Amino acid sequence: MERVEKYVKEILSAIGEDVSREGLLKTPKRVIETIEFLTSGYKEDPKKALEGAGFTEDYEEMILLKGIDIFSLCEHHLLPFYGKCHVAYIPRKKLVGLNKLARVVEIYSKRLQIQERLTNQIAQTINEELNPLGVAVVIEAKHLCMMMGGAQEHDARVVTSSILGAFRRPETRAEFMNLIS
Repeated sequence: MERVEKYVKEILSAIGEDVSREGLLKTPKRVIETIEFLTSGYKEDPKKALEGAGFTEDYEEMILLKGIDIFSLCEHHLLPFYGKCHVAYIPRKKLVGLNKLARVVEIYSKRLQIQERLTNQIAQTINEELNPLGVAVVIEAKHLCMMMGGAQEHDARVVTSSILGAFRRPETRAEFMNLIS
């Protein structure tokens, strides 16, 4: 990590900062700690969050976990994007603790991402591990690269979806979309 600290100091110096001033002395170390935290999802396997977490129950209706907070880093600019994720599935008599779904979202979010991939990864993992009748994931997020960068769009939100299995039926999709709106 000493090498990374050196690079952070070089970046600060290159933009015209005095890296020896008091307010910046601990900045390189803080930057490293922040990046390690925001990318800690690489150290975890999201499939393991669902492994052995299922239990049998005679239930085959939609289960929706609405409004999961997400924070991620855009892989293009290394700026955050943040918002809400909604995850639904229709079980084949195999349920999973709701915290496990939120954990999958968190693990994938703590990686360098684009929102489209993040949405698909969450849906695909739940689909592969739980083998439900269907999975639906919608993420609505604000991107700091859009808010601060060239576009200067402060209120724009990006909405992405991944719809699998039974959720592709118009009535099931409509029920899901109605529940999250």
